Amino acid sequence: MGSPEFDDLQGVERMVSATPPAQYVVKIQSYSSLSKNSVGKYESGVFQAGGYKWKLVLYPNGNKIKNVKDHVSLYLSMVETSSLPSGWEVHALVRFFLRDQDKDNYLIIQDAMRKEWHFHGMKLECGFDQFIPLKTLNDARNGYLMDDTCVFGAEVSVTKEKSTGQGENLLMIKGAISQKHVWKVDNFWKLDKEFYDSKVFMAGNYKWYRSRPSSYRHAA
Repeated sequence: MGSPEFDDLQGVERMVSATPPAQYVVKIQSYSSLSKNSVGKYESGVFQAGGYKWKLVLYPNGNKIKNVKDHVSLYLSMVETSSLPSGWEVHALVRFFLRDQDKDNYLIIQDAMRKEWHFHGMKLECGFDQFIPLKTLNDARNGYLMDDTCVFGAEVSVTKEKSTGQGENLLMIKGAISQKHVWKVDNFWKLDKEFYDSKVFMAGNYKWYRSRPSSYRHAA
């Protein structure tokens, strides 16, 4: 049997190891149901590594957002980051695994230069758009997909953590409706109380009111 066929992608290193991934393994049964039933994306369960939480994100027919064809796309996604300080950044060395069930070993795919991947608030996901060609995965002689089952894994080594303590997140609501409320005040110059409150009005599914101190009428 010949060696599995892979694309000669620059910056990608492949090797074979008998040692399984030390941190996380996911076994996917009935794999064909993902690829044939138009399941665009599969997300694994959450696992911990280096003090953070992660999950694998698999595109069985390629990441269509990036126009990937004829390949499986595989990424590592950082999750549950809301409690991290503003301006956080995590650097990690990542290795992906794919089990050869026939030879009982693992194909390891990683950055050829062993570069760290940088995760932060605006980049929670890193990985390989072209993890493995579909024809290579589906070829039973390679042992990656047997009895409609395949096994993926990951190792994550956190090498650096930092936080600037500064940051900002702007959320724009799509389709937001601009609303206006008019408060008509009669005999404004005769008001003598310190504060006057308008009637409550609705805007954006919330209740509001306006309060105006009487001293405001003396402003320049």
